[in-house]
Amino acid sequence: MADSELDHREAHEDSVNSSNSNPEQAGPTTSQASSSLPGPSLRGPGIDAATTSSNSEGKISNYFTAVDTNLSVLQSRAQKLINKINEGRERDQTMMKNFNTNLNIKVAEMTQCLQDRIFQIYEENNVQLQVRLQEFTEIIERIGQLQAELKQVCQTVVIVYKDLCLQPNS
Repeated sequence: MADSELDHREAHEDSVNSSNSNPEQAGPTTSQASSSLPGPSLRGPGIDAATTSSNSEGKISNYFTAVDTNLSVLQSRAQKLINKINEGRERDQTMMKNFNTNLNIKVAEMTQCLQDRIFQIYEENNVQLQVRLQEFTEIIERIGQLQAELKQVCQTVVIVYKDLCLQPNS
């Protein structure tokens, strides 16, 4: 859309420039046309050749001036387009920097949330582990007690066996 606006402005400038330009660039006027027509003249043959020569040099000069003007307009237009492209690139770079910054912020927030959730899970697991370790300690203590009881039973069985073996056969 911006290109069409630029083309519209340049077309308007060209039409304004052509209407305000030098009359010699626009073409011969009626007075110029009548003076450049071949035919008898009151000035004489030498004057017509000099006038024709200066008119053609003027037309050539006007042509090069018009070409220079057109080149200047084209250069200006190209520079405007280059500036417009560069401004667009700068906006793109700014947008990418902002996107990168926002993305880094979001990643940091998500990482913090994940880390908080992991620590919460660790705490829950620690509570469960503490309960189980307490149960394990109680079981180990009970095993120790049972082992002591079993040892006493074994010693009692050994004593009973010895008593049975030492008695005479009755």
